[in-house]
Amino acid sequence: MYAARPAQPDRITSLHNPRIKEVLRLQEKSAERRRQGLTLVEGYRELANARRAGWQVATLLVCAELAGEEITQALLKPTRQTPRAYEFLPVSPAVFAKLAVRERSDGVLALLRTPASTLADLQLPANPLVLVLEAVEKPGNLGAILRTADAAPAHAVLVGDPRTDLYNPNVIRASLGGIFTVPTVAAPMPEILAFLREKGIRTFAAALADEAKSYVATSFAGPTALVLGTEADGLTPATRQACDETVIIPMRGVLDSLNVSVAAAVLTFEAVRQRG
Repeated sequence: MYAARPAQPDRITSLHNPRIKEVLRLQEKSAERRRQGLTLVEGYRELANARRAGWQVATLLVCAELAGEEITQALLKPTRQTPRAYEFLPVSPAVFAKLAVRERSDGVLALLRTPASTLADLQLPANPLVLVLEAVEKPGNLGAILRTADAAPAHAVLVGDPRTDLYNPNVIRASLGGIFTVPTVAAPMPEILAFLREKGIRTFAAALADEAKSYVATSFAGPTALVLGTEADGLTPATRQACDETVIIPMRGVLDSLNVSVAAAVLTFEAVRQRG
């Protein structure tokens, strides 16, 4: 499935190895990831999703004891096509344990070249369903929403004024690689709203408001963007006012709201249900 340079270096066993220090620095510093144009991906399945989406591997680190012979050989097997070669670094279990984010890792970690992704790059169908997230700040929530977007599916996820790195390792982990399967773009919120208006996509703000309609009494049959804010603050007043309609998920208990990733799932699957 993948092609690597034929020469394999000696296995890295020291945490003081310069390449290992560089990977750790990339894990910890989003600014460094952006500067180098790299994204870290842990897991064979997530790496496979990224490759299928056209992402290029820059460096592959594998712990054979964790990955097993089958996965290790699959990663090194050349293909009929000739993809860009990448650096292959075998590492010891102790070194990989320092690099791994997951408790139970499969011994595969890759540095990918992050492709440029803008609103202008989006290719949407005639009747799109889009998720819009304003100022998302928790990697786990973003990852869970991307997983929902893949499952439903939604045609794109647009993140306005994000407070977390879209390619944070915890986002990738929580999304199970959904960040690679659903077109995802970060941009200033006003630009996203202008883009949606230009495309004729109706915007539905999820918010507690007197004018809000129940989501089950709202039609999402046409071009639709579901717009959600943070759990702490919700949508900004400017964004709420800019949206075409306001919808609410009625709460029958004591609490007045759902986790944003749960709310996104409820709204998305209702929109998909209406579309048949």
